[in-house]
Amino acid sequence: MSDFEHVFDKPPEGAADDWTIPQDWVAYTDVEHQTWDTLYARQMKVLPGRAAEVFLDGLKALDLSTGGIPDFAVMNPKLQALTGWTVVCVPGLVPDEVFFDHLANRRFPSGQFIRRPDQLDYLQEPDIFHDVFGHVPMLTNPDFAAYMEAYGKGGQRAASLGMLPNLARLYWYTVEFGLMKEDDELRIYGAGIVSSATESVFSLDDPSPNRLGFDLERVMKTLYRIDDFQQVYFVVDTIEQLKRETLQDFGPIYDRLAGLEPIPIETILATDVVYTDGTQAYASKGGRFAG
Repeated sequence: MSDFEHVFDKPPEGAADDWTIPQDWVAYTDVEHQTWDTLYARQMKVLPGRAAEVFLDGLKALDLSTGGIPDFAVMNPKLQALTGWTVVCVPGLVPDEVFFDHLANRRFPSGQFIRRPDQLDYLQEPDIFHDVFGHVPMLTNPDFAAYMEAYGKGGQRAASLGMLPNLARLYWYTVEFGLMKEDDELRIYGAGIVSSATESVFSLDDPSPNRLGFDLERVMKTLYRIDDFQQVYFVVDTIEQLKRETLQDFGPIYDRLAGLEPIPIETILATDVVYTDGTQAYASKGGRFAG
């Protein structure tokens, strides 16, 4: 059974045609604000020394440490002044074409709800903590902001060419689960890692996963899993590299990838830059926080 609760076939009542809804910040309960504070405090115990400086700088620039669920009416002017982005509320997961349109226009869609206190350790669908704490700090960086805009603009083209699975892999292994080099050390910047206390540690410290150098076409061919810790992480040299790789014509790349079989998650190729040749022990034990 799916853990996803906030999924709709069409914009629900109260949503605009672009699926946006009011944040209605005053309606959040004390319990919901406390849930945010608990999650925030937990992450800030593990992220120093693990998270990239660009992410930590974004947290400071947006004043996300002031307590409680951020009020978009307060946060958005700060973000917009830095990179021209704003955060909009949506009721849950939105269709691909809606998601791409928002990104292409420098709007990041965030879930309006926050997880329950009994879901602190694992929630499959993205909530406001994942979306705002995990994603939005990176949008204060001009290079990453440009990368995300370019990704949105390329999404509809990929869909029309039947290459959306390839483009989705790029998003997964960068925006959600990306690592980067910083002062000759590996650091995390992907939202799926920085918003998870357990994966913040696993992604850098555990011997199980492979950690490989970022290669655009290789990433676009690599399968991924959505329900557990990753078996492979890809490492970029800089965020500027991501922007540079994305601001190119993907047409020739799609031509080369069309019809090719995807690469299994655990595979290491002879052409890979290998930071960690992982044991895959965690996955072999069945995953989902196996002992």
